[in-house]
Amino acid sequence: MLAPFTVQPRFVSRIWGSEDLSPWYHPGGMNEPIGEVWLTGDDCQVSSGPYAGETLAGLFARCGAELLGVSAAGACTSPLLLKVIFARDKLSVQVHPDDAMAQKYGFERGKTECWYALAAEEGAQLACGLLPGTTLETLQQGIAQGSLEESLQVIKVHAGEMVYIDAGTVHAIWPGSILLETQQNCDLTYRMYDYGRPRELHVERSLEAVRFDTQAGKVKAVELADRTQLIASRYFRVERMRLQGETSSSALRGNDDGRLSYLFVAQGSARITGSDFAALTVQRGGVLGIPARCNDFSIATEAELEVIRIIHAG
Repeated sequence: MLAPFTVQPRFVSRIWGSEDLSPWYHPGGMNEPIGEVWLTGDDCQVSSGPYAGETLAGLFARCGAELLGVSAAGACTSPLLLKVIFARDKLSVQVHPDDAMAQKYGFERGKTECWYALAAEEGAQLACGLLPGTTLETLQQGIAQGSLEESLQVIKVHAGEMVYIDAGTVHAIWPGSILLETQQNCDLTYRMYDYGRPRELHVERSLEAVRFDTQAGKVKAVELADRTQLIASRYFRVERMRLQGETSSSALRGNDDGRLSYLFVAQGSARITGSDFAALTVQRGGVLGIPARCNDFSIATEAELEVIRIIHAG
């Protein structure tokens, strides 16, 4: 069995990103705006335990059955990518392919995702889907004329809300919020419109990927006895938990049937202890990987700890 492990975040420069990620992160030595902090990317490195220094891709190749449990099958790859997104400017208007389209072009999986708002300024907005009556011709004209935003369904977002973006949804992240993104581990993004920035557009592929009827939008949270279920989808479940004192791993898992999960610390810090690994500390913005096959452990905190728990459901 594997022990819980921490992961070193990877800071990714984006032209629409921010120079200031406080109070979440304080990266040193980067002179470019950072748009994304990858928490479980294939190139992210394990930072604790016997596999410290190993990439997540390497760890899944080596220990996939232990990590994935009941969902392990064949060659094991990391199924979920977690990111924190810091947008200072508008991101491109884009769309992601579903599994079938991704596999048509030689990729393992498509990209369905969700956004949990860690923070949001007054009036913060996101584009999530298309307005009723939008057609393929409307989209083609909007791309050509620079008026694509006129076809977007725009929603306001507040801290603590969850937004679902299934594959095929035309969407865009705009400034004003800090988002924890949970997605299938796929980085296929087809840009439809990019505000004149000198980056490649993928018009043909994006129009092929578009769905005019999707399930995208805000998701109503479900209050359970000991946690809040933020979303339950085909690929992932996301929960919010507030912990204080000591919490056992069995209480954390609840009724789970042995699946990979991650804990993202949204507030506070936690000390994780167990009989088969050295104690770990996870601070705000950090992530803890919890293998499906894992011995019991405990989470201890002095002040209230808020964690976002992401469970692989595929």
